[in-house]
Amino acid sequence: MTVEDALRALRAHADPERAAQMRAYHKVDRQYLGLSNAITGDLAAQWRKSHDLPGLVTLAKGLWASNIFEARVAAGKLFLQARIKPDDGPAWDCIKGFVPEFDSWAIADAVAQGGQKRLLADPTRLDDVETWTRSDHLWTKRAALVFTLQFCKSRHPKLVEQTARTRILGWCSDYVADPEWFIQKAVAWWLRDLSKRDPDTVRDFLATHGEKMKPFARKEAGKHLP
Repeated sequence: MTVEDALRALRAHADPERAAQMRAYHKVDRQYLGLSNAITGDLAAQWRKSHDLPGLVTLAKGLWASNIFEARVAAGKLFLQARIKPDDGPAWDCIKGFVPEFDSWAIADAVAQGGQKRLLADPTRLDDVETWTRSDHLWTKRAALVFTLQFCKSRHPKLVEQTARTRILGWCSDYVADPEWFIQKAVAWWLRDLSKRDPDTVRDFLATHGEKMKPFARKEAGKHLP
């Protein structure tokens, strides 16, 4: 399947009325087709099964270059496999290349789904992600926390996961004074997810840093604390 084939498949499901609503909602100047997340996800799943890794990378880059909302979302969903053999390095490099061009939460979060898998496959890639925490680009800075959410999921983390958590909590502590809403929301999201498995650590974090957080973020972070 070529990039043009994939774009035709996306356009075949276009809904102009819904596209206009999405454009008004997302407030970013690009083409919207009006597809549901389910349709975009189903198409991406089909393409994952029918392409090898070089083919997926080529397709992802082509979809991304189109700058169509649903195409960029689909590009982010092409690397959702837990394992990509023999080497998922090209997938990670492709995902990293998208990050500086993030301009909306919906596209960023779609790409983050694949990014989370690639980080779990090789946690040394956190060295790449740490550079994002120093970025002046809002969406890159936010991506450092959204890409690492999977490290919150284990109730009994292995040493590498616990080390990652400690490292990422350090990033959170650096972020708490940032007044940007999306950064505050990302910190709250990370802490909220961690609190489901490690409430004591989140409670300690809020005791130390909570006063620097926006009230909504502090409340969200502690939502699931007993």
